[in-house]
Amino acid sequence: MRAVVIGGGKVGYYLIKNLLNIGCLITLIEKNYDICKKISNELDIEVICGDGSNLEELSEAIEGTNTIVAAVTGKDEENLIICQMSKRNFSIKSAIARINNPKNRQLFSKLGITSTVCSTEVISTLIENELVEDNFKIVKTLDRGEMVIIEAYIDKNSHWRDIEIKSLILPNDSIIVSILRNNEIIYPRGHTKILLEDTVVLITNTSVANKLRKSIYGDGSNGKKFGLF
Repeated sequence: MRAVVIGGGKVGYYLIKNLLNIGCLITLIEKNYDICKKISNELDIEVICGDGSNLEELSEAIEGTNTIVAAVTGKDEENLIICQMSKRNFSIKSAIARINNPKNRQLFSKLGITSTVCSTEVISTLIENELVEDNFKIVKTLDRGEMVIIEAYIDKNSHWRDIEIKSLILPNDSIIVSILRNNEIIYPRGHTKILLEDTVVLITNTSVANKLRKSIYGDGSNGKKFGLF
């Protein structure tokens, strides 16, 4: 697989190192000459010192249909332009954009860039998860932070206690994967009833995680809000 990385800052640098470890052929496009020189000396990759939002620079870097473009500069608007240009002008496999401001995710999606990663959002979610009660815990992020796996412990105050799955109204982009009960895994059906001391495993979109928490616990002590959502 071939990857074109635009932006050689810390995010780009460590992304390149990880991609090299899995055998990717990589081209970096970076404006800053000193950064280009440093990375060229340290890593065995092709480095183009130029502007990734310039069509000629992109054309020089992108080869074939099996290329993934990752725009990871510090400017959201630049990452958006790079991904749009890459998708419109080349038959690439995928274009992935780094988003620094979580509020821009919806804009990117409306403009056709659906593969995004927001490091601010991911890190904030993980930190906030450590600050809230263990009854509702994010155990893993998926799809570059857009989706999360959640474990929800059903205590005596839970609204889901003694409720059948088919009776629940889940937020959009949420699904119950399994129930952990007495060290056994239950793959639920509509008639499966959630019991006291169950741990319900769900996958949900980060944007509706707080709605999911409220559905399970209401607005009481277990309903602390994630600041992001």
